[in-house]
Amino acid sequence: MLARDMAAHAHEVGAELPDARSLVRSVAAYESGRTDAEGGELETSNSPDDALVSWFREGVAFVDSYSGVVALMASAHADPDSALYAPCTAVHSAGARLLLRAQAEGTARADVDADDLFALMSALGWLVGQDAFAPRADHLLRLITSAIVTNPSSNDVKKATR
Repeated sequence: MLARDMAAHAHEVGAELPDARSLVRSVAAYESGRTDAEGGELETSNSPDDALVSWFREGVAFVDSYSGVVALMASAHADPDSALYAPCTAVHSAGARLLLRAQAEGTARADVDADDLFALMSALGWLVGQDAFAPRADHLLRLITSAIVTNPSSNDVKKATR
């Protein structure tokens, strides 16, 4: 859903933007707002581990669909002067909150931090975008999320980790 919404937004604003950098900034700003809203909903509506896995899955789909934008966002995450810094920080914060919530409930590894989460999400998003690994996307997602979520609280996560 995240990737589809991003594509629709980018298409809607595309004609109004003077250059590719403006498009990237618009996509990043939209994604950060969407991720914050989704993260907020997940924080209150799902078990912590389900919320984290759902958010991670959406992030992987975004990375797979928008790898060029993600590369720019990854660079901007470490550069407070970048126009993309604020949207990147918002995305990072949403994931961090979900991870901390799952860790507080004892359903996620305590030695994983938000940077680890984003590195794994970005790597998996890139990997499943490769033709040789695309058919294994669901398996690889379950493999990675089962390494993060170690004590699942619901049947959905238990199914995802089998």
